[in-house]
Amino acid sequence: MQYRRPIVLALLWLPMFFSTPVLAKAKSDPLSARWNPLHFKPAIENARDEQCLACHQDILKRKPLPKSPAGVKASDTHAWYQDLAGYSGPQETFHRRHLVTPVAKRLMKFHCNTCHQGNDPRDEASGSSETAQKGLTLRKSVDPDICLMCHGRFNYKVMAGLDGDWPQVRDTFNNDCITCHKEFRTKRHKVNFLNEKEIEKAGAENSDSCYGCHGGRAWYAIPYPYVRRPWLERMPEVAPEWTKNRPKDYDPRFYK
Repeated sequence: MQYRRPIVLALLWLPMFFSTPVLAKAKSDPLSARWNPLHFKPAIENARDEQCLACHQDILKRKPLPKSPAGVKASDTHAWYQDLAGYSGPQETFHRRHLVTPVAKRLMKFHCNTCHQGNDPRDEASGSSETAQKGLTLRKSVDPDICLMCHGRFNYKVMAGLDGDWPQVRDTFNNDCITCHKEFRTKRHKVNFLNEKEIEKAGAENSDSCYGCHGGRAWYAIPYPYVRRPWLERMPEVAPEWTKNRPKDYDPRFYK
């Protein structure tokens, strides 16, 4: 009798290790719902927001705690994103800031599957087994490159004429990013999760809108390797050393 319980538990776990996740049918209980085909490729690539929010609607209903565990009131503090040009209103959660706040509705067009491309609850390591989902970022449910595309470190070291970070040199350029970017990197924000026209308008109104994403988040220490596209006549014929191995274009799913 003392050996029966381990054997029963082992038998209960066997289907999880040998079943094919994409073919599993969703049930009402949370454990079974994790194997819903929408959580895996290829279904997640075409998942609609309303399909995701049917189960995850709480993600847009959550609010920051009124006070921290130490007793500090949210109303008495100032969050970093509240300093961004154009942001107004109280503190908001991460998902709401990217989906439903006035800034998000004006500048962004994010969908759930822009960031979430599925993961494997058994082992979040790409190719770790015959049935493991391909293309997973190790131990991550979201590829960090998605964040870096907007919030990578301001890479002044590869920018012509900049010998310091933007806060140190911006007065030289009248605090206007467009001074240079009307000639350099003239093709910008042309992806399906951003509102290109409104972003360009916001940048023209206030360059803090640009720096708020591209450099304003100090803890993102990695610059994103943006694709190198032709500029205007001033683009050098010989590509600089730092441009080697740069991607030719972004993932096709960002253009659908």
